[in-house]
Amino acid sequence: MKRITAYWTEMDDKKKRLVKPFLGIVVGGVLGYAYYALVGCSTGHCPITSNPWIATFWGAAIGGFSVAS
Repeated sequence: MKRITAYWTEMDDKKKRLVKPFLGIVVGGVLGYAYYALVGCSTGHCPITSNPWIATFWGAAIGGFSVAS
């Protein structure tokens, strides 16, 4: 953990501004897919959770926007 903290403090502000939204997008995408896989939609009529690509996209979008703001 010390290595990550030391690396983060040595990064300049421009890189930090790029890394945080990227991590939000990745984590959001993983959580979006997990929501599809675990909760999903049994009928197939749910517009977001019936397709894994759409669920992953919306999870990534929400993750990216929430971290970037």
